[in-house]
Amino acid sequence: MKIDVVNGTNEKVGEVELNDEVFGGRVKTGMIWEAVVQENASERRGTHATKNRAAVSGSGKKPWRQKGTGRARVGEIRNPLWRKGGTVFGPMPRSYAYDLPKKVRRGALAAALAQKLSDGAVIVVDRLEASDRKTKTTAELFKRLGATGQTLVIDVTLEDGFIVSARN
Repeated sequence: MKIDVVNGTNEKVGEVELNDEVFGGRVKTGMIWEAVVQENASERRGTHATKNRAAVSGSGKKPWRQKGTGRARVGEIRNPLWRKGGTVFGPMPRSYAYDLPKKVRRGALAAALAQKLSDGAVIVVDRLEASDRKTKTTAELFKRLGATGQTLVIDVTLEDGFIVSARN
């Protein structure tokens, strides 16, 4: 599979051969879904909490004797059945983060790249250069390239067809 390489004025200056193992074949949306769910889960704070019967303030003294009063037997005033008592099995602080296997993470990235390529959302630019370091000129450059809205820019150095370094 080949993709065109353009310059800063959106004119074709060459083409790049893409690896079919990464960009070819069926897009596995299930892997993309798993990676998105894992990312969202790791961003959850997990600070919710309720007080159980040990954490609620109040005496641990038995309010009345066990037998002879005609009332129900009770051990303390902070049990979950009573008003202002503790919560049974309430939420406790925890981490929602989990790790995906390395092959699933790589497969999800490859599937997302293949999906973007099939949608025509991938642009390969030989050199991103602006006349000065201003947001306005950079925005004009992206507009000429057709990159509107959210755009991910990845700087890749190629040597003999292999990625030497990549920054985003």
